[in-house]
Order: sequence, then structure tokens, then C-alpha cells
Amino acid sequence: MSTPRDIAIAQVRAELNELDLEWTESAPGLFSVRLPGTRKLVTECALEVGQHGMNVRAFVARKPDENQAGVYRWLLERNLKLHGICFALDALGDIYLAARVPVELVTRAAVDRLLGAVAESADESFNVILELGFAESIRSEWAWRRSRGESTANLAAFTHLDPGARGGVVPPGIGTDPGESSKS
Repeated sequence: MSTPRDIAIAQVRAELNELDLEWTESAPGLFSVRLPGTRKLVTECALEVGQHGMNVRAFVARKPDENQAGVYRWLLERNLKLHGICFALDALGDIYLAARVPVELVTRAAVDRLLGAVAESADESFNVILELGFAESIRSEWAWRRSRGESTANLAAFTHLDPGARGGVVPPGIGTDPGESSKS
């Protein structure tokens, strides 16, 4: 006789098999899914089916380097617009998307909706989180790459944070010696 947990696990497996995603099941009911995106290229998402519910947890970004209150406020405001999932923080301040579904409500359609919501929310929020919580690091990265002749292609979403585009202002601690790139 199948338990509600067994049925839920079968529903998750069936939906993951149908979706074109990379996934693994490290133990019965413990799934890891790689969700592709455009801003956040991959979001790792864990689904854990327990006796009473399925927990969903996806890492979005590490603890902000700066403006933590601003980032966390933005996340709380964003939670009002999300359906079925919410932003959460772990003990270190790292940012996750999370959900909990009663085991009886775990269906293929529910799994599809949750994974879609996680993928969309992680991708849509990623650049905002980076801009709010890591602006100085992004400015430093622009300057560092330019000083060494490195590609800045993956910084294109943050051209407004490029210190070279604002009259050459370089953040403190970044070398500006023109010969520096030839020393590498």
C-alpha cells in the first residue's frame, strides 16, 4: 500500500522525467534540480519530500557585502508579489527561495509550477540583488578587468556601475598604473 509520501515522490519523479532539466535523487524523496536562467545562469533547487510535506529550497545569492538592510527590505517587498514561494535567509544571511507544500498536494502540476516560480524569481531578482548588495564589488571588478585587459562581457548588465564610464573614477584600492596590465 502506497503512503501519501510515496505517491508524492512518484509525482516528483514523473514530472522531473518529463521536464528538460538536469536532476538527481540522492536518496528516496531528496531531489536536486538545476534550473537554467539568463541573468542567474543556474539556480540549484532542492526538493525534499517528507512524511507531511515537501520542502523546496533554492540558493539565490550569498549574504550581501553592503546595504544589507536595503537588500533584505527589497526581498520582503518582493515577497508580496510572489505566489507559492518566498525569499528567506539562512543563519549566515545568504538568500534563498523557499516553499512548503503539504504532501497530499504534491502533484506533477504543483511541482512544475513551483520549479517555474523558483526559476523565474531567482532569475528576475538576481541582478537587482547584485546591484543593491554588491555595487562596490562590481565597480572594483570593472576596474580590475580593465586594468588587465580582461573581458567585461558578463558585466554588461552593470554598465551604470562602470567607474570608467563615469569619467575614469576608480574605487579606492584599485591600481590605476597604466603599465600594471603588462606586469601580469
